[in-house]
Amino acid sequence: MDYKQYEKECRRIRKENQDLLSGFEKWLTAKGLSSTTIEKHVSNAAFYVNEFLLYEDAVDAKDGVGGIDMFLGYWFIRKAMWASETAIKENAASLKKFYQFMCELGEISKEDFAALKESIKEDMPEWLATMSRYDDPDIEDMEEVWGL
Repeated sequence: MDYKQYEKECRRIRKENQDLLSGFEKWLTAKGLSSTTIEKHVSNAAFYVNEFLLYEDAVDAKDGVGGIDMFLGYWFIRKAMWASETAIKENAASLKKFYQFMCELGEISKEDFAALKESIKEDMPEWLATMSRYDDPDIEDMEEVWGL
């Protein structure tokens, strides 16, 4: 895909994401969450679908359900200057809620949602350890951070 086509696809996806995120906000509100919590979840989901999923390719939100390991285990740590162990946990919680919403909409399968939850459960310790190594001033060799 050439750059013009990529930009066109990204515009289309961002518009769709706007509607999805609006629906997500309403869904969270109906669950009785506080406005602060809703804002955090919507903001985290927006960062994932509008930044990460569009960073190298134009990926629809429904097709991004499998990207959480790359996002929280690598990309977020490197690209988000506010990345921290707490932020990783918050983003995992937000993305779990977002994809639960997508599952209830019928945009992703129950199997994909189950795989997302399993990935979060299984991979969280490694994501947090990677974040800790990334922030460790005594580690100078980036290969050590990423476990290469």
